[in-house]
Amino acid sequence: MALSDEPAAGGPEEEAEDETLAFGAALEAFGESAETRALLGRLREVHGGGAEREVALERFRVIMDKYQEQPHLLDPHLEWMMNLLLDIVQDQTSPASLVHLAFKFLYIITKVRGYKTFLRLFPHEVADVEPVLDLVTIQNPKDHEAWETRYMLLLWLSVTCLIPFDFSRLDGNLLTQPGQARMSIMDRILQIAESYLIVSDKARDAAAVLVSRFITRPDVKQSKMAEFLDWSLCNLARSSFQTMQGVITMDGTLQALAQIFKHGKREDCLPYAATVLRCLDGCRLPESNQTLLRKLGVKLVQRLGLTFLKPKVAAWSFQETDKAWHGGCLALAELGRRGLLLPSRLVDVVAVILKALTYDEKRGACSVGTNVRDAACYVCWAFARAYEPQELKPFVTAISSALVIAAVFDRDINCRRAASAAFQENVGRQGTFPHGIDILTTADYFAVGNRSNCFLVIRVIRELAARALHNLAQQAPEFSATQVFPRLLSMTLSPDLHMRHGSILACAEVAYALYKLAAQENRPVTDHLDEQAVQGLKQIHQQLYDRQLYRGLGGQLMRQAVCVLIEKLSLSKMPFRGDTVIDGWQWLINDTLRHLHLISSHSRQQMKDAAVSALAALCSEYYMKEPGEADPAIQEELITQYLAELRNPEEMTRCGFSLALGALPGFLLKGRLQQVLTGLRAVTHTSPEDVSFAESRRDGLKAIARICQTVGVKAGAPDEAVCGENVSQIYCALLGCMDDYTTDSRGDVGTWVRKAAMTSLMDLTLLLARSQPELIEAHTCERIMCCVAQQASEKIDRFRAHAASVFLTLLHFDSPPIPHVPHRGELEKLFPRSDVASVNWSAPSQAFPRITQLLGLPTYRYHVLLGLVVSLGGLTESTIRHSTQSLFEYMKGIQSDPQALGSFSGTLLQIFEDNLLNERVSVPLLKTLDHVLTHGCFDIFTTEEDHPFAVKLLALCKKEIKNSKDIQKLLSGIAVFCEMVQFPGDVRRQALLQLCLLLCHRFPLIRKTTASQVYETLLTYSDVVGADVLDEVVTVLSDTAWDAELAVVREQRNRLCDLLGVPRPQLVPQPGAC
Repeated sequence: MALSDEPAAGGPEEEAEDETLAFGAALEAFGESAETRALLGRLREVHGGGAEREVALERFRVIMDKYQEQPHLLDPHLEWMMNLLLDIVQDQTSPASLVHLAFKFLYIITKVRGYKTFLRLFPHEVADVEPVLDLVTIQNPKDHEAWETRYMLLLWLSVTCLIPFDFSRLDGNLLTQPGQARMSIMDRILQIAESYLIVSDKARDAAAVLVSRFITRPDVKQSKMAEFLDWSLCNLARSSFQTMQGVITMDGTLQALAQIFKHGKREDCLPYAATVLRCLDGCRLPESNQTLLRKLGVKLVQRLGLTFLKPKVAAWSFQETDKAWHGGCLALAELGRRGLLLPSRLVDVVAVILKALTYDEKRGACSVGTNVRDAACYVCWAFARAYEPQELKPFVTAISSALVIAAVFDRDINCRRAASAAFQENVGRQGTFPHGIDILTTADYFAVGNRSNCFLVIRVIRELAARALHNLAQQAPEFSATQVFPRLLSMTLSPDLHMRHGSILACAEVAYALYKLAAQENRPVTDHLDEQAVQGLKQIHQQLYDRQLYRGLGGQLMRQAVCVLIEKLSLSKMPFRGDTVIDGWQWLINDTLRHLHLISSHSRQQMKDAAVSALAALCSEYYMKEPGEADPAIQEELITQYLAELRNPEEMTRCGFSLALGALPGFLLKGRLQQVLTGLRAVTHTSPEDVSFAESRRDGLKAIARICQTVGVKAGAPDEAVCGENVSQIYCALLGCMDDYTTDSRGDVGTWVRKAAMTSLMDLTLLLARSQPELIEAHTCERIMCCVAQQASEKIDRFRAHAASVFLTLLHFDSPPIPHVPHRGELEKLFPRSDVASVNWSAPSQAFPRITQLLGLPTYRYHVLLGLVVSLGGLTESTIRHSTQSLFEYMKGIQSDPQALGSFSGTLLQIFEDNLLNERVSVPLLKTLDHVLTHGCFDIFTTEEDHPFAVKLLALCKKEIKNSKDIQKLLSGIAVFCEMVQFPGDVRRQALLQLCLLLCHRFPLIRKTTASQVYETLLTYSDVVGADVLDEVVTVLSDTAWDAELAVVREQRNRLCDLLGVPRPQLVPQPGAC
């Protein structure tokens, strides 16, 4: 049949491939060893037969491709595979076809494992040079069927070039007959390499490898390097990247030169580097449209640059490194464990070990020293076994303290565990460690290794260490205030970025801890901190600003740390009211929020949260003029400025100031609530110029919800609280965002908006239910529940789970119950409170069977069915399977109820009509229609000629695919039209007519697919075409090459129209045609 050769979606081949991809990274060994051995053993039998030969080749490719992700698993098997294949190659009786087949298999292995690994296994003795060279010589460079043979032979020859003997020893007597001389080995190799550098197949790459290994040999470079480089530069000069042959020649030559300047010694290549650079510059490669040539040019320039650079011995190469410390600690441990380290030397040794326990050396953006600290813990463990308690007693305090600190605060899990093990060994064997058992009970080997308490990254380590100091300060306030705090303040201006960051965070946490202690006794924090400490805290921001430490990459850390400092000092009620430092802090918060788009994406959220938290604390403490009243000037300036920033063209700026408005305390919002809510509603509104600003819409919704919680509910005060005058506007903004399905390169970013909208709707509704439930109108509650139900039936697992959580929270809330919930009684039976905790809504197998039950409730049917349609037409296999099964189960239950089936079909058509030409819904909907029609869900309608459902569905499908260029939509439309031929009457004729039109579609794929599916449909529904013409129809469908020219195809299509009894489509003249 001249139909599509593509396997059907979900067919065995595709499933096998998907399984290979899914489990490709989970292989543990080369599982096809026996099959591969048998396959290679049969090559002598199959090399002659075309079909058997191709089957063997294809099977070997499939086996090897399985290990593309983990090629190292082939390593233990490479040698025997190569030996089996080389036995064929080196057998003089092997026919040429068999030799070529063996090299094809070798190439497949090389492609998967990489030639560098595979090359080492080729025989490369002196005796192999001439046989391999002879094999290469007899190859025909123009034989396109044997390029793998030439490629592998050139690579093999490159390995034999590494023999440590002068090639001239292999030549013997070059004069075979008087007056005739044969070429030397050296000349033959060079001639072959040069000839293959300008071929059009992959042998060119192997020739470049051969040249680099050959030319850089000690005996060859003296006599041939200059000659070859001259040949190469002449080739480059004569070639043009405007012609195909020129591109090929330049590609091979540039590859060879790049390889030579990589493998050659600097002193050998330096005399030629300048000449090569001039020639390369003359080639004007940057002007070429050939990406590969430009890349090779850059690679060669880079290697020429390295050649020009003078060698320099690094000054640090002889310094004491972490490896020296590591080795020294291990040596000390072994000396002590074997009793070779006298107790008299412990004074010196312990001092070194204490340094090693905190060893940390910065290297660029990273630190090294984990191995040293681990080895130091091993020394402490060994000493516990090697010495008597009285010998170690003078050092117990120092060692025990250092081990506890390492066990609790070291950033590396292995070091924490090693320190805990060493501490435990000392407690058990020495018995002199203070509070040993108590410490071990709290910080044993497993406790310190718990990942939930681990420090995952350096920044988090400093933040958690600061929180640890917070806890410690509450245990030793006087020591923290007099000893720890001054030292921390002195480090806030350290030239080391990380030390500055950690010390500022620590200052904030310790100050807040001391405040909480003082507050318990109704005392100010200044009772713990002296004036010098308070002034030091106040000056931190200005000192950083004066030194311009808020700029650059390090500025991100400083801004985040100072925002935490502002928050903690504000919460600590520091006596700074009216001080200029407040203006400085406010400037930092505003500047950070205004320039969030300049902050790296992985730090942006943390920075935003820190700035907003700082603002909330700052305003609450320093901007209140009287209890519950704001300073009017500050309120005016702050609100006006923040509302203006909501219109900033930068999305991140809108995000920051939206959340900032949401974080303002109630007294600052008093009298300005309507103005603030209007500004935030504008942020949540989608307009053509900011359609991609999903994050700002999300944060705008969060801000609205937080403001509602802050101001509360109060009747008749629209500028102070939520009330009847403004609640409908708030609900309108939140519900409007439930339809945000914005997508960009990151995917469905609208999910962020919809999730925030659902959470905000839930928070606002619960707030109203607790205080004034009469403000929740029936139509509003219905819309909330329906929209959330729709989200609970859609395709993204975690998002569906969140929607279900919101839906069930609203349903089961009873303090008091949410008024006007549609079908509350039926819902409580479908989703009993006892089952809420046991259902995993992110699992499609559990979610869809439950959510489809809502289809039986008229109020929810439209929205739930809309969500199911999107899920059923999605891409995730489990989601499609379980949503489809659940929908079929529901439809199976209503087959005997014509009214329910009619209502369902009407809802389905309404969804289609409402979302016509909306690709997000219409394409999945066509797939859904294909599924339900194929499974006979509407068979009851096929008994009536021109059933209204079929008529309307046909009309909608025609509108949907009209003038469409979307392949997926057209393919789904074809499937629906094919299923609609089961409806008798004019619907069938119109469906066949549409299919005939598609048989002459501009896209060959559409024509082929239509023919294939119509063929299957006519065989499935045998009553569609008369028995007298059926054979002729299927013959035309199967024998016609539907991807041929339209003129040819149109003739066969018209013949089909006549046979099917539908009018021939007429060509519509193009506007403006003569």
